[in-house]
Amino acid sequence: MDNKLWQSLVNAWKIPELRAKLLFTAGMIAIYRFGCWVPTPGVDVDALQDFFETGSTGVVGLLNLFSGGALSQVAVFALGIMPYITASIIMQLLTVVIPKLEELAKEGEQGQKQITKYTRWLTVGLSIVQSFGYIVLFRQYNALPDLNWWRAALIVSSLVAGAVIVMWLGELITARGIGNGMSIMIFISIVSSIPGGAAQLFTLSLVAIVGFMVIALAVVVGVISITTGERRIPVQYAKRVVG
Repeated sequence: MDNKLWQSLVNAWKIPELRAKLLFTAGMIAIYRFGCWVPTPGVDVDALQDFFETGSTGVVGLLNLFSGGALSQVAVFALGIMPYITASIIMQLLTVVIPKLEELAKEGEQGQKQITKYTRWLTVGLSIVQSFGYIVLFRQYNALPDLNWWRAALIVSSLVAGAVIVMWLGELITARGIGNGMSIMIFISIVSSIPGGAAQLFTLSLVAIVGFMVIALAVVVGVISITTGERRIPVQYAKRVVG
């Protein structure tokens, strides 16, 4: 299996078009990971890192997971792809509710382009709202000394610009790279958090580690069973009489 996989990768690398797409995708991923380490101006990074090092769970931990750790670094990509995903879900729901959007969805490529345009603008709006929410979060942990309107505007502008760049990178991967750009962004964000999560796992007791592995194995088995499950229904066809 490993030899076949390696041979497939080698064969793909030999094809100029696939090689260009692979390199382009890798470049976009590198830019995304670099942006996850560029600090947001005006924020005390050390204060927030102390909070995350003590163990952040719940919604904040989930947001940090989908941002690829950028939130814990207070990076310009701290919003990650969550605003775009939320905007896409909202637009899908509105397409069912609003007749005009439903008509656009049925108009083919032109209609989809218009819906994509609305999704981008909604992403910007959600990014602004979420940026102000992060400012409230940062203030709770004394990460915003001497906060004023100018500093707040600088932080919001940086976070919104980062969210727009992440959205742009995802769309570029979809158009010129390999696979769906947003799915790749989610994958990279989760994978980048695995080393830190694994290190924290081994600080737990043996009972907790075994319990975690049992639960994880049960979840994987359950997902595979549901995904690959099928129910065979006998279908009877009416006999066709020829004559």
